[in-house]
Amino acid sequence: MNKKIIVFIKGLDCEDEAKIIKARMLGLKGVVSFKVNTMAGSMNAVFDENLINEQDIIRAINETGMKARLKKEVKREAPWWREPRILTLSACGFIILAAFFLEHILGLFHETVAFLYAAATLIGGYYPAKMGIAALKTLRPNIRTLMVAGAIGAIALGLWEEAALLVLIYSLGDILEAYASDRVRGAVRKLMEFAPKEALVKRNGKEVLLNVEDVAVGDTIIIKPGERIPLDGEVSNGTSSLDQSPITGESIPVSKGPGDEVFAGSINQRGMIEVRVTKPFEDTTLGRIIHYVEEAEARKSSYQRFGETFGRYYTPSMFVLALLVIIVPTIFVGEFSQWFYRGLVVLVVSCSCGIALSIPVSVVAAVANAARHGVLIKGGAHLEAASRIKAIAFDKTGSLTIGRPVVTDIVPFGKITVDILLSVAASIESRSEHVLAEAILNKARGNGLSINELEGFEALPGMGAKAVIKGETYCIGSLNLCERLGVLTPEAGEKIKNLEKEGKTVIVLTGEKSLMGIIAVRDELRPEAKEALRRLKNIGIKSIIMLTGDNEQVARAISEEAGVDRYMAQLLPEEKLNAVKALKNEYGTVGMVGDGVNDAPAMVASDVGIAMGAAGTDVAIETGDVVLMSDDLSKIPFVIALSKRAINNIKQNIVLSLIVIAFLVPMALVGWVGLLPGILINEVGGILVIINGLRLLK
Repeated sequence: MNKKIIVFIKGLDCEDEAKIIKARMLGLKGVVSFKVNTMAGSMNAVFDENLINEQDIIRAINETGMKARLKKEVKREAPWWREPRILTLSACGFIILAAFFLEHILGLFHETVAFLYAAATLIGGYYPAKMGIAALKTLRPNIRTLMVAGAIGAIALGLWEEAALLVLIYSLGDILEAYASDRVRGAVRKLMEFAPKEALVKRNGKEVLLNVEDVAVGDTIIIKPGERIPLDGEVSNGTSSLDQSPITGESIPVSKGPGDEVFAGSINQRGMIEVRVTKPFEDTTLGRIIHYVEEAEARKSSYQRFGETFGRYYTPSMFVLALLVIIVPTIFVGEFSQWFYRGLVVLVVSCSCGIALSIPVSVVAAVANAARHGVLIKGGAHLEAASRIKAIAFDKTGSLTIGRPVVTDIVPFGKITVDILLSVAASIESRSEHVLAEAILNKARGNGLSINELEGFEALPGMGAKAVIKGETYCIGSLNLCERLGVLTPEAGEKIKNLEKEGKTVIVLTGEKSLMGIIAVRDELRPEAKEALRRLKNIGIKSIIMLTGDNEQVARAISEEAGVDRYMAQLLPEEKLNAVKALKNEYGTVGMVGDGVNDAPAMVASDVGIAMGAAGTDVAIETGDVVLMSDDLSKIPFVIALSKRAINNIKQNIVLSLIVIAFLVPMALVGWVGLLPGILINEVGGILVIINGLRLLK
């Protein structure tokens, strides 16, 4: 029987370590499949319980020099200064300092000084050597293997001080690189901290505290004021305001009551509420956000593929080059020790985690930053594509607009007041389930108007409805109804014409013999839409296009108000798909912003599908390459600007890494750089590119 586990691996900081683990897993009988995630510091594995168990897998990883534990076995971390690697590094540094004082200040050099340097080399090099030897066993030599070879070579040449300093400099760089990787993981851990580990559950009339993994769909959980919601669900009892910023990035609390959906990670601000659980944790919105952020490295950009391809050929070639430097000159000119030293320098300065680690650090840092602001980017490939967008197509309803009609104009005629007109219209529409009827009812309730009881109600197919209120007969409906009753006046006709030019739907209310008034309804533009589109133009988007199934008049009015460059109206889903394909031919890289199932084909056809309001839409979170967890268009220019920053950051890292390599390797070949300066420059270069990547967390 197959079983899945997630293993957290301490010391998994670079692709080199990932290769060691992969080689070790391939050698284990019973491991069906596995996936190593460097940036998450974890491994997902599937194994056959009849052939192997969890502890066998953990033991195999521990043999590589890294430390593995089951992810659910979360232990309190020791203070950083009590970490074994920090303690051994500190001891190494103090011993080297003592030996340096004896040799260079007191002028002594004898067995005691040599012993101190040897002790420093052994103590400081213990942990890196353990991993380097494990790498050698898997036939995948890495920089730790190089350090061991360099230290042994230096000792063989009698360079005790150089061997000790080589270990010290390398180990310090190794720890700093591990710290940088952990900073990126910290951004992911902060997302995980938004979800409580336990939930207060009502079962059999009692309140029981359970782990979230043990809470079943359909259970009722209790959330007190100030607590975070542990699982997605629906409010079954109580009302409160929830801070949903960890999920959607919205800064304003949202009111929730019975029937409303709530998300794991949200903070209950006021009243106590009861929530019926609708999803297990791994399927919650927050759970999927964490999953996609952790898996961001797996969806690789061209830069990530370049880094991996470069490393695949570069590292073995440097081993060959170092051997040639040692062997060929020795055969022709002799002086083995001189060429052996030069070969060691070439070997040590040529390899670094810098180029391998700096690219995924930049990608995951940018993705984690976006997630913290309510935007989910599903990997490096989509991050790169977003940086190249030249045109963006927007669906109208639910994307550029709010997605639900609202009353915009109330125009009474004669002696009728606005309140009477709205109250009568709402009373009749209370029998209708049409979306326009809901808009009128919401407006009336918002104005505090009463809904009258109807004495009679009759639907008028294709035109509207008729009802009797307090003995008076009223009709409500379209312009056709007004014309059929013969109550349309020139004044009303002109007003209706002007309202329709503005893209509004007009509803008329009549008595038996006269027109009482007009109510205009429209799906309003999102408040932030104009500013968001202006910012998109400022960051280099060449064209903004609106795609809609609405009629020409409505499309023109919304496009003019929003400030889009052009629009395409009366489109079916298939026609939206064809429109996106045509835009790709015209502009190259195109983004598509949508919110519904009908937008999915066009989003998939685009280079970057941007899903709106996915906190409430499962289809959107699965379809979109970039997912806006709230209905906030201002996040789109943010994510494009962030993607441009990230790609520039990656380019800077690649160039800096290649410059360091291009400088050090030739210098080592001609003998113009020694072992210690070489490793120091190499480590500093690697640390600089990682620090540069960490800037994307800000």
